[in-house]
Amino acid sequence: MSKLAAIKQFGQKIWLDNLSRELLNSGKLNKLILDDGIAGVTSNPTIFHRAISNDQSYQSDLAKLKTSNLSLEERYEALVIPDIKLACDLMRELYNSSNHTDGYVSFEVSPLLANDIKGTINNAKRLWDIIDRPNAMIKIPATRAGIKAFQELTSIGINVNITLIFSLEQVFDVWEAYINGLNYRLNKGLPVKNIKAVASFFLSRIDTAVETKLPILLKGKTAINLCKEAYRAYKEIFDGMIFSNLKAAGATPQFLLFASTGTKNPNYSDVMYVEELIAPETINTIPDNTLNAFRDHGNATLSLTKGMNEAREFLEAVNRYVELREVGDQLQIDGLKLFEASFNDLIELMK
Repeated sequence: MSKLAAIKQFGQKIWLDNLSRELLNSGKLNKLILDDGIAGVTSNPTIFHRAISNDQSYQSDLAKLKTSNLSLEERYEALVIPDIKLACDLMRELYNSSNHTDGYVSFEVSPLLANDIKGTINNAKRLWDIIDRPNAMIKIPATRAGIKAFQELTSIGINVNITLIFSLEQVFDVWEAYINGLNYRLNKGLPVKNIKAVASFFLSRIDTAVETKLPILLKGKTAINLCKEAYRAYKEIFDGMIFSNLKAAGATPQFLLFASTGTKNPNYSDVMYVEELIAPETINTIPDNTLNAFRDHGNATLSLTKGMNEAREFLEAVNRYVELREVGDQLQIDGLKLFEASFNDLIELMK
């Protein structure tokens, strides 16, 4: 058994933070599913920009699209949505055999809509209808507008991966929206089964943002302790009375998904954000380099629950030097700017 596949025994799902036509057509993704237990796929504008720029299999279709009357964004969608559909189809057996727990593929709404509630809802609904796969997930950012859109999308039964979460406050707001959306369905007599959502907590940028402001004993541990505190709250909410009626009706908890798990500081282990975050009912979406590193020298153990009771005390110590809520809000703003820049670069390729 590969070291990656060994994580499954602890109840965590590993998703691949990458997608390209070459990955699909070469059989590499299928091999990752079979050998390493990869249980889902995430994509974003940066991933597709890299794929289209470097993967020759896109070039013929791209050349034809450039002569079409489609808008630049329509050309982009026409080029990559077939990849999303193919990935969903490839993972459909896993989706079915896992009772709809695994096998999801994420595709992002335009980040230019991040502060537009109605625009995000309409774009997400349109993409959901175009992809037309039950194991698709629509990615939207956890801005105030995005969270309101997420609640509405949940209420109409669309799977959502809500991203760019950088603080406990943001993840709590996301969970509240998910529960509100499901309760709306329950109160209307609509089914709440087979609706899947995840809350993507971005990690490495948090440690990078606070690193220079903390004493040595606190360095490099903030993101992991935020995850421990978030997981403690997750268990309280989704195993408690708040979610009990929904759980009885067949609703699925909104798992934490750990994202941005490639270590940016060379002084730290390159598998730190995988090894130290393993626990049941969580997901870790991992880029290729980190995936390869863990396969080589990672250690799969139940780790996230260790020291969970001390996490709050640790975060209180960090908050004496930085205001983590403010750091999270700024990181979300900065993250959106990066996604917008990647999306704009991607659209430029369509000209």
